[in-house]
Amino acid sequence: MKTAIIIGAGPAGLAAAMELLDKTDIKPVIVEAEDFVGGIACTIDYKGNKMDMGGHRFFTKSERVNTWWRSLLPPQSAPAADDILLGRPVPGLSSGGADPEADDEVMLSRPRISRIYYLKRFFDYPVKLNMKTIRGLGTWKICEIGLSYLKTLFFKRKEKSLEDFFINRFGNELYLTFFKDYTEKLWGIPCCRIAADWGAQRVKGISIWEIIKDIGKKTFHIKSSHTETSLIENFSYPKFGPGQLWNCAAQKIIQSGGQINLGEKVTKICKNDNLITAIETQNAKGERKTYKADYFFSSMPVKDLINITNDVPPQVKETADGLVYRDFIVAGVLLDELAVKDKNNEKLNMLIKDTWIYVQEPDVQLGRVQIFNNWSPYLPRDFKKQVWIGLEYFCNEQDSLWNLSEKDFCSFAIAEAEKIGLIKSASVIDCCRHKVKKAYPAYFGTYKNFDTVKDYVNRIENLFLIGRNGMHRYNNMDHSVLSAFTAVDNIVSGRKDKNNIWAVNTEQEYHEKRNA
Repeated sequence: MKTAIIIGAGPAGLAAAMELLDKTDIKPVIVEAEDFVGGIACTIDYKGNKMDMGGHRFFTKSERVNTWWRSLLPPQSAPAADDILLGRPVPGLSSGGADPEADDEVMLSRPRISRIYYLKRFFDYPVKLNMKTIRGLGTWKICEIGLSYLKTLFFKRKEKSLEDFFINRFGNELYLTFFKDYTEKLWGIPCCRIAADWGAQRVKGISIWEIIKDIGKKTFHIKSSHTETSLIENFSYPKFGPGQLWNCAAQKIIQSGGQINLGEKVTKICKNDNLITAIETQNAKGERKTYKADYFFSSMPVKDLINITNDVPPQVKETADGLVYRDFIVAGVLLDELAVKDKNNEKLNMLIKDTWIYVQEPDVQLGRVQIFNNWSPYLPRDFKKQVWIGLEYFCNEQDSLWNLSEKDFCSFAIAEAEKIGLIKSASVIDCCRHKVKKAYPAYFGTYKNFDTVKDYVNRIENLFLIGRNGMHRYNNMDHSVLSAFTAVDNIVSGRKDKNNIWAVNTEQEYHEKRNA
């Protein structure tokens, strides 16, 4: 029997293993440095309160991925606990699904409500040109935004940077108002120094013009065969957070004859000519193992992969060494209540309905806020009486913020959230911290030379780079899964070139349009 070694038990690695088991006679063996599966899409449990590391909406334009998710967790067929309490209709209930009040293995249907917090006010995200926005910004500011966008229509910039990308789609004034500060918190450098590729993959087809068209279609009840990703209003979500689905995938892999070895860090990649022959690992006790296989999949950071591979050309190693990542910290804060309230939501202690809040306030480092109650009422231990939120920060490992003690970091995060009026420290019941290294592959540093690395690894016949960090690409979960599916497809079909793997999340037809 042939064997495939898969480095990393995140979404891409788990998807690759399941596809190998389903479509081939190749045995997958996953090696994972952490002691859990799911990667950044894991679920952290703190005293019965479950935390999603970064917010993971299960929405995809790929029917193949959607079908696969549903094979792991069935869709809900009855209202969830908060739907029942609020008397809220649930779109897309499935007659053949599961009841979240009776069944644990279920994928919920959740309303997407994300807003921007700026000047201590909430603005819709994606940005909407409605009376609420006009009142929040003022008529003069709206006029400036409109004139700025009109100017952009006649004087398009050459898109050399992310700043150019934003201004071409929103105009300079709207870029400065709603995009610049948050994006620079995320990456830690000015937008003018970030490649436009990030915008093409994350903002995709959204612009002022697309927002206007979406408003018009809804106002006049015009049906459309396509819907932009960022305008989707509902998404699927596992009852107990994203990690629940990836744990389910891991169980199925083991039941089907695959193998998952946790707590083993890959320390060496052994290459002979254009083939990987083996990898070496080491666990926390210092014990070492060698794995030989016919195929190798890697979702580990490509920078690390190159550094532990023998006989890498100097130019490739130099480019890999210069690749940059942003790290991620979340403060999980348990509260009696939020300081900001929704007066129309009395049954849930006037809790606002947002899943995510993008913090555009320039005087704090806080980047995003998640309200876990609204992702799923089953994430907090008591969704009726307490509010469980995540205060999200982006930084680098060498930063002072990263190196604060847990107690000091929690105090800092709580103080920032109180400063901008989101919470009151007197309402805080408990707080914890969780850190994630290399959460976001960056589009600066030596990224402009990344094709040097890509061309080199593509020549290694039995090596397939998949997933966000494996490909150094800011993929969503579905893109990571698709990269794994495509790699397995290539093995099944005998395809040698890997351009179709790298094409995931770049093809315009794929990532801009979806049949509604």
